[in-house]
Amino acid sequence: MARTARTSRITMKSTSGKVLASVALLGVAASVAGLGTYGSFTSTTSASETVTAGSVDVQLGTAGTAANRLTVASAGLVPGDTTQRAATLTNAGNQNFGGVTLTTSATAPTLLTTDALNGLQVTVDACSIPWAETTIPATATTSIAYTYTCSAVTTKVLATRPILGADVVLSNLASVTTAKADNLRVTATLPSTAGNDFQGLTGTVNFAFTATQRAATSR
Repeated sequence: MARTARTSRITMKSTSGKVLASVALLGVAASVAGLGTYGSFTSTTSASETVTAGSVDVQLGTAGTAANRLTVASAGLVPGDTTQRAATLTNAGNQNFGGVTLTTSATAPTLLTTDALNGLQVTVDACSIPWAETTIPATATTSIAYTYTCSAVTTKVLATRPILGADVVLSNLASVTTAKADNLRVTATLPSTAGNDFQGLTGTVNFAFTATQRAATSR
């Protein structure tokens, strides 16, 4: 009986020793994992870059002045008459233009603006220096009128065409270059073929100049 009790005690000690050994091994593994997390080397460097967008800005001269007569009404036209108005177009942004287009639309359209053959026709010229303006006073039958002459180089910006049009490309403009301007003369003509149906008609034409950005590049 005493021998059997001794065997039981040895078995219990052996089991206890295995458990303690397992706990010790787990503790060593945890210590190694901790060394891997907190013992790595690091290095950091940085830089910053400022990016500023360019501006596309096309402008007309002050309305009603010699730099923009497009807002001044014209009246008393008969077939064969012309009306001229000057306007200065400026690149006021800090980028070159890819191009400039002209869109002309009518408020309360009449035959004056809708008849592509016999209605108003428009052409645009540019002078390399400001146009010399002559003012003709209004009379009982006509409004104030202007005529313009160029003592330098004249270029064609828009060939004669019906006065209404959308996104019509303008050519030979200096203002495609930043800080440059164009001295424009806009001439509207009522063709001699306009018949009696045109008598007494009124048409208001809106001029919108649109500049587009230059081609995209690497900056």
